[in-house]
Amino acid sequence: MEIRVAIVEDEDMCANTLHSFIDRYQKENPENVFFIKRYRDGDEIVDEYKGDFDLIFMDIEMQFMDGMKAAENIRLRDKSVEIIFVTNMAKYAILGYKVRAMDYVLKPIKYETFKESLKRVIAGIEGKEEKYIVINQKDGAIKVAISEIKYIESLGHRLTFHLKDNQVETTVFSMKQMEEALNKEGFCRCNSGCLVNLKYVKGFKDREVLIDDDRLSISRSRRQEFMEQLVSRMSY
Repeated sequence: MEIRVAIVEDEDMCANTLHSFIDRYQKENPENVFFIKRYRDGDEIVDEYKGDFDLIFMDIEMQFMDGMKAAENIRLRDKSVEIIFVTNMAKYAILGYKVRAMDYVLKPIKYETFKESLKRVIAGIEGKEEKYIVINQKDGAIKVAISEIKYIESLGHRLTFHLKDNQVETTVFSMKQMEEALNKEGFCRCNSGCLVNLKYVKGFKDREVLIDDDRLSISRSRRQEFMEQLVSRMSY
């Protein structure tokens, strides 16, 4: 399994220790392959965060943005990434419940303790069945569970992702790109401007598909394919 790891640590010695421990763990467990990126402060990872990590080792005390603040920012964009705090004092790590931190390791880091934390995280990652998509925006990116997307609407050069609880907009992707990415996940176009997650369809009436309180038109050219996929989905 490939695991993408960020090390956010301003102390070179500690960062190098974490890196070497990950390398050691990989040699002991060759079925796991780690890709590691180092950040020297919380603001660095927050500024360029794109939701593409599985695990973050986060130092709590850093110069420009402390680890807790960085984790809070990351949680706004990514609900699934695992976070392990690295700290000198356990009392700081206990606050990690606010950002749903998986664990914490105390400095100076000992390999056996580190290994047990990493094993727990990997077990959690392997147990996740949810699939995600990273939505790039002008000011950053947000990782969204595919199961949370009700439908995607194209308005001019902007895509609006209608989620269960909110909406997200992007000008980076095209509808064609989204259709190619999601056509194996139970999505189908009901017209040229709407890509629908079929599991949210409550019914159809007068050439419209019903998704909660929204009514989306079913175009003549796409009606047959849409209805075939919908019926196939409903027969599961």
